[in-house]
Amino acid sequence: MVEVGSKSESQRLAVATGRVYLQAATLSRILAGELPKGDVLQVARIAGITAVKRTADLIPLCHPLRITGVKLHFTPHLAAATAADNASATAEESTFLHIRAEVRAFDRTGVEMEALTAVSVAALTLYDMCKAIDRGMRISDVQLEEKQGGRSGHWQRQDL
Repeated sequence: MVEVGSKSESQRLAVATGRVYLQAATLSRILAGELPKGDVLQVARIAGITAVKRTADLIPLCHPLRITGVKLHFTPHLAAATAADNASATAEESTFLHIRAEVRAFDRTGVEMEALTAVSVAALTLYDMCKAIDRGMRISDVQLEEKQGGRSGHWQRQDL
């Protein structure tokens, strides 16, 4: 592990995002609460939060951190709403759940891995809860969007 004992404690923030592509019918059933395993989004939210707290157990060489807050947001994108914006997109390519995780801590090292882990585990939970009706789901675009705090300061993704 990297020695962080000489670093100053400070507020840390990381934001990560990802997508789960799925059939429109699957997304509709998620939003209507019509799946046998229960409220998919609430279970995925709890799974993501739990994953943040267990990141140091899952990723070798990660430091356990003092997490002060976690927020997970799920935004549905239905094919009908997005296909008009991109005429070449198929229904499967334009129907997805966008996942956004925001993790905060007061510690000596950043929370990027915790935010990425939250998004990844939330996406895997969505897959697990829906696989009986949609095995073709695809998890994609898991990435860091922003980080604040520490010696390197503020960083934000600048996609062109």
